Amino acid sequence: MGILSPAASGVEAFGRTLKDGRSGVGYLQGLTYPGGQPLIGAELSGEGLQESFRRYEGELSRNAGRLFRISGKSIQASALAGAEAWQQAKLNIRKPEAERIGLIVAGSNISPAVSYAAMKECGERPELLHPRYALNYMDTHQLGVLSEMFGIQGEGATVGGASASGNAAVLKAAQLIQLGIADVCMVIGPLADLSPLELQGFINIGAYGGRSFHDAPAAACRPFDSRHEGFIFGQASACLILEGADGAKSREAEVLATIAGGAATLDGHSLSDPSEDGQVRTMEQALRSAGLTPSDIDYINAHGTSTPLGDVTELKSISRVFRSHVSHIRLNSTKALTGHCLYAAGVVEAVATILQMQGNFLHPLPSLENPISREHRFASSQAEQASITYGLSNSYGFGGINTGIIIRKGAS
Repeated sequence: MGILSPAASGVEAFGRTLKDGRSGVGYLQGLTYPGGQPLIGAELSGEGLQESFRRYEGELSRNAGRLFRISGKSIQASALAGAEAWQQAKLNIRKPEAERIGLIVAGSNISPAVSYAAMKECGERPELLHPRYALNYMDTHQLGVLSEMFGIQGEGATVGGASASGNAAVLKAAQLIQLGIADVCMVIGPLADLSPLELQGFINIGAYGGRSFHDAPAAACRPFDSRHEGFIFGQASACLILEGADGAKSREAEVLATIAGGAATLDGHSLSDPSEDGQVRTMEQALRSAGLTPSDIDYINAHGTSTPLGDVTELKSISRVFRSHVSHIRLNSTKALTGHCLYAAGVVEAVATILQMQGNFLHPLPSLENPISREHRFASSQAEQASITYGLSNSYGFGGINTGIIIRKGAS
């Protein structure tokens, strides 16, 4: 696995950040709330990305360096997260045939800032638009660049599911391997490169938070706390390399964790409101797919976006599924530290889940001061020791999209 985020870059550093409970949330450059306050968010700086990529260039295609230089920030972040995972999986040493490696990129409308910038620059003179724009604005540009960099020629696709995209991509990659279509699959959770229009849209529907925390931005994203106001945007990219157990063994690759099961369902509505019934149905299907009962789950990395309706709905659905076991399940939300990374969220949170499993700890919820529920066993303000064998990671998206993946510690 690999990760790039404002809080920390690289899996090892990200693990330390999780344990310390350090937030990457600050301010978004040049953006404000109505009234002029700086907009709170976790923005990834583009500085130093080129230098960081140089350490991987020699292990990738001969065009990798050039492709990186001419790509936007989102693809650069994807390439760095992917290169870290590629190296950790020993695919730089021994890999299957190119046709047996797949690539799934999570999300849709990944880089609307590209179109926004082009309109500002060339709106009055569209003939001046750079020829590469015809490629750059498409989500599939991530597929093209990454497949060329890493020499991937198997099945590939972008999988859009709004905030559930990351989990949807993991499920799709697992299916490719289970069906024998691919031996290895790279899953990329790309950095969302939004324009002011998208962020203003979230503000206008009342989904965006942080107005009461302009002097303390790190405290603005507060899942399950009574002072939650709405989600806080975060920029990150993460990568998981999925592989069948036999293939990993034959390549002598380290197995970090196992995708034990998962599910994706629709609510049958087009709005942003969460559905308790849909979330219950999804978690129950995920448990069945893994052959588990509610009492087998030790930990839940909740969707936990810090929106009042979303947080309350998710806790109600968790209570319905896990019933008397709910007081035994440890629960947190990585968004408290990273902000809501949108399309990448499911992949980022899978990385966080695996790191907690490996390190036998539960990352803190530093802004959880007055929990909205006394029934659930939330993380505290400091990291705690925790033994996690099975973890459930939930991701839900606008338009009634519900997903959950179950991760098992170590090899299956």
